[in-house]
Amino acid sequence: MTWILSLALGYLLGSIPFGLLLTRATGAGDLRAIGSGNIGATNVLRTGRKGLAATTLLLDLAKGVAAVLLARALWPGAEALAAVGAVVGHCFPAWLGFRGGKGVATLAGVCFGLAWPLGLTYAVLWIGLLALTRVSSIGGMTAAVGAPVAALALGYMDYLPALAALAVLVVWMHRENIARLRDGTEPRVGGAKA
Repeated sequence: MTWILSLALGYLLGSIPFGLLLTRATGAGDLRAIGSGNIGATNVLRTGRKGLAATTLLLDLAKGVAAVLLARALWPGAEALAAVGAVVGHCFPAWLGFRGGKGVATLAGVCFGLAWPLGLTYAVLWIGLLALTRVSSIGGMTAAVGAPVAALALGYMDYLPALAALAVLVVWMHRENIARLRDGTEPRVGGAKA
């Protein structure tokens, strides 16, 4: 029962669509009708409001941290399931027809909540690859795949299955980006708009 409750808690927190709520509240329009239609920070950036995108990123990250820490406090040992629930909730929120974001920022929060070395590794990979390539999807996918590798290398074996499953999910959520990367049409952050 505690596992189910932890998963549900993570899902409910993860499915809060901060990007959509913030863009609506500030008059930036319906985020689902902009750019990729996703509710994450990268798509919020396409509104031209960098501060709004940064706020979305921080809130999406915070809900991942909160899910893990709350589950750990309420049901010690079940926090990895809350981590899974949070990212799944962000990607597939029930109240938005199961169409959400790609899980990168929420997975970052989850990693920080599980163990700060995992979060730090994730952040270095994400920000480092983004800075080098200026391609959001490359940074996000690399960080997601790096998380279970870091768990294995740093001895966080209890979190390895959840992080491996979430890496697969995040890469799958980027399947259209992968196709554009292959075709050489993936947009760069800060690049000229089509």
